[in-house]
Amino acid sequence: MTADWLIRDARVIDGSGDPAYPADITVEGGVITGIDRSSRSAASARRVVNAEGRVLSPGFIDMHAHSDIQILAQPDHTAKVSQGVTLEVLGQDGLSFAPIDDPTRQALRRQIAGWNGDPEGFAYDWASVAEYLDRLDRGIACNAAYLVPQGTLRLMVVGPDDKRATPEQLQQMKALLAAGLEQGAVGMSSGLTYPPGMFADDEELVALLRVVAARGGYYSPHHRSYGAGAVAAYEEMIEVSRAAGCALHLTHATMNFEPNKGRAGDLLQLIDEALDDGVDITLDSYPYLPGSTTLSAILPSWATTGGSDELLRRLQDSATRDRIGYEIEQVGTDGCHGCVTDWRTIQISGVANPALADRVGRTVAEIAQGSGRSATEEFFDLLVQDNLATTILQHVGHEENVRAIMAHRTHCGGSDAILVGDRPHPRAWGTFPRYLARYVRELGVLDLVDCVHHLTGRPAARLRLDRRGLLREGYAADLVLFDPDRVNDTATFEQPRQQADGIDWVFVNGRPVIEAGERTDALPGRALRRTDEGTKPL
Repeated sequence: MTADWLIRDARVIDGSGDPAYPADITVEGGVITGIDRSSRSAASARRVVNAEGRVLSPGFIDMHAHSDIQILAQPDHTAKVSQGVTLEVLGQDGLSFAPIDDPTRQALRRQIAGWNGDPEGFAYDWASVAEYLDRLDRGIACNAAYLVPQGTLRLMVVGPDDKRATPEQLQQMKALLAAGLEQGAVGMSSGLTYPPGMFADDEELVALLRVVAARGGYYSPHHRSYGAGAVAAYEEMIEVSRAAGCALHLTHATMNFEPNKGRAGDLLQLIDEALDDGVDITLDSYPYLPGSTTLSAILPSWATTGGSDELLRRLQDSATRDRIGYEIEQVGTDGCHGCVTDWRTIQISGVANPALADRVGRTVAEIAQGSGRSATEEFFDLLVQDNLATTILQHVGHEENVRAIMAHRTHCGGSDAILVGDRPHPRAWGTFPRYLARYVRELGVLDLVDCVHHLTGRPAARLRLDRRGLLREGYAADLVLFDPDRVNDTATFEQPRQQADGIDWVFVNGRPVIEAGERTDALPGRALRRTDEGTKPL
């Protein structure tokens, strides 16, 4: 029988952690139909790719993506598929667009424009999780799974204020969450430094997580501090997950800011002790030092209660600005993870207001130096003039922590990539090739087989993927062919939208989206939905 594709003379790394081996691979109807290790394959195919000893592995899984709108608005999605990404997990950090009602949608389009953009003329033509997944199925470049965002639930039911949910409101949130999970979401996310999700107490989180656990999902929290209270915040997430009996995925697991320099071991010891005690934990990280978020995220939570209009009103009141400025510069806000803000570390990466374009690429300290005004005043004015849409790079990471965390036995890859903005973080184009180039080939933090396992088989197990995520006969043909000696991330902080070198072919559901290094016009991706039999397309 003639297959669709024959990939000849590949060095197969199958994603399981087992050693590499040479083989010819056949693909038919979107499925891997043959793995011939004999070196005398007689298979025939309509198209043949001569791998010439390059590595063929499962496609990479991005466990933390902010492509919720851009995967639809910019369907070529070259930033991700050119890295070898064949599956993204959306709905991160507790804020996204399903389930949703009209008032919540309007509020979120403003609040998280810095994450997703707000494309002119874009049709937000869904309300439920099922409808959003159906919209994805109309044509996307790579596969996508979805987490129900806890902050969105709270905004819909409780509103934007810092107040305790009533029993009736908690029941409403649990019902919305259950519906989203039954419609195919793989779990729930939180953004516990972002309003209004941050206003949930542990009792509320445990009640929601019991709903997740009952349906076989997992919890993916952006927890309450990556700075001064980082270890305690990680411990809180472990304890709420333990109390609910819910699997836990610690997303963008970092130990940032000056108080955490060299302290990755404290986090990993905490995780290891919980694992040994039976708690189901995985984590992901990105292979860079700076983080990326919105400029408004630095604000104290009390300033954000009530929503964007109320926040903008406060930012134009001199007494309130003085109070916020004191907390930011002298005390440390919960938005800045309990750390005093160093304006030299806050670099503007994107603005919505074209009149502010000259701020992009400069730190707030540099902007203030040029204007002769205080950095705090520049900060306030940027937020107001850009209608809260400004995005930033936050240069607060530590190399020794990054290396230690990525070597952990539960580690997966996650880009945390924001695709919009004038000069976005290079992780949007470079995360996965950077793992292979810098941390495998150059530094040897991971060996190649282990790294591929981190990026494929391990996250596939967390997502409970059905016949996907490993290079096995009968599994979905989500594949990447790359040259381990040539692969390289070319995206930089100055020129972030640069395609990686050395990733030559990428297949999604058996169709090439990258062919000989070039983007095709294929949109073969599917929404993968949680079912009792595993996570799969319907």
